Amino acid sequence: MCIIFFKFDPRPVSKNAYRLILAANRDEFYSRPSKLADFWGNNNEILSGLDMEEGKEGGTWLGISTRGKLAALTNYLQPQLDWQARGRGELVTHFLTTDVDSLSYLKKVSMEGHLYNGFNLIAADLSTAKGDVICYYGNRGEPDPIVLTPGTYGLSNALLETPWRKLCFGKQLFLEAVERSQALPKDVLISDLLDVLNNEEAQLPDPAIEDQGGEYVQPVLSKYAAVCVRCPGYGTRTNTIILVDADGHVTFTERSMMDKDLSRWETRTYEFTLQN
Repeated sequence: MCIIFFKFDPRPVSKNAYRLILAANRDEFYSRPSKLADFWGNNNEILSGLDMEEGKEGGTWLGISTRGKLAALTNYLQPQLDWQARGRGELVTHFLTTDVDSLSYLKKVSMEGHLYNGFNLIAADLSTAKGDVICYYGNRGEPDPIVLTPGTYGLSNALLETPWRKLCFGKQLFLEAVERSQALPKDVLISDLLDVLNNEEAQLPDPAIEDQGGEYVQPVLSKYAAVCVRCPGYGTRTNTIILVDADGHVTFTERSMMDKDLSRWETRTYEFTLQN
């Protein structure tokens, strides 16, 4: 499971404002093998972590390219999974490596949505010259993808903006940090956003999570109902912050758990300018 908060404004009035602020958690089994974020692809133009699970190698949950393509994925909470379904991480990888625009790509994905377990997919084309376009599709929701209007959004393991209590709580914390963003040094803003992502306060009761997750979610509900999930052997193992300023300068910060050890974390930051 995962959670994502993001605010985008393609044409910020202030030169000091960010076009995109994104904060995301990856929740996964601690034992699942993966690579830390780094550049890869034909010209080392794609920046993301990579799943290394056997049969799912090369998929990812969140990535951005120097050409301005960005994609992020969350799973849709469902009591039972189809173990024969295709790996959802390929949906992000395929978009980052294609030349197809975000809306066209999601239209294609929507035609194949039945081949996957439940998912939500954000796909974006970030262009300093043309303006930023961010689109959304969830295969457990409406049949067609949508182009998002500028604003602030939250996405967890239901459809976009579904008001789970932990999503509403985290989104409010995110908004408070974002509202201070122009007055803060970048490193302080990143630190504040990491604090949001690591909040472990369970937001209960939440009938919406219980109804959607059924018996599957009951044993871990008290842990799962927080922005930062902490269950035995499973939980939040990666925090990612992406900032894109008015000039197209990207700051990508990833904080990752090391060796399945909750006391050991590594933080990496990459910076580059969009090539469009």
